[in-house]
Amino acid sequence: MSASHKTALVIDDHPLLLEGVRQLFELDPGFRLVGAATTAQEGIRLARRHNPDIILLDLNMGRTRGLDVLKQLKSLRIDSLVIVLTVSNAPEDMMEALRRGADGYLLKDMEPEEILEKLHSAGDGQIVLNKTVSNILTRMMREEDRKPSVSDARLTQREQQILGLIAQGMSNKSIGNELDISDGTVKVHVKNLLRKVNAKSRLEAAVWAIEQGYGHRN
Repeated sequence: MSASHKTALVIDDHPLLLEGVRQLFELDPGFRLVGAATTAQEGIRLARRHNPDIILLDLNMGRTRGLDVLKQLKSLRIDSLVIVLTVSNAPEDMMEALRRGADGYLLKDMEPEEILEKLHSAGDGQIVLNKTVSNILTRMMREEDRKPSVSDARLTQREQQILGLIAQGMSNKSIGNELDISDGTVKVHVKNLLRKVNAKSRLEAAVWAIEQGYGHRN
């Protein structure tokens, strides 16, 4: 396979959805589907085996909560991006997925072409949300009022630079290249700024940053 291919794993207990996603990936030469699982246990096994670039995860997995599967996936030593693909637009599900480390949250009622476009963006290191999800998350975080202001966060100049690049959807590697620092250094800064802005994940930090005016491209 060409190095440009991105590998993908789907975890969803709906056979029709799995078949639809399989056909979707077959139409796009930029992706290669390496596994499809209908149970959490099988999904985690395949994630460990293949370490795919992207994992698509449904939140409704029968007896197993998709949010619990998300937590397990994030505890594995894999580099996969975990994108939630679900019918649920419940704000509480979105916030919980965000806090458990989801790298994106997409709704199943999106057009297939839009889903592929978002997955390509995710594969390039960008955070992916559709407009509905982004608006809900931003509103909820504002209502909770649990985040500090920019001044109260006391971010260093470097942390502010990195936060702005995270808000633009850049990966650690891309940020390192942009700022001419190592991936390891970026990770240390990210860890510190997440603590300062009281965020559990990059996605949560990105939503907060955009609300604070970071990350706007000229």
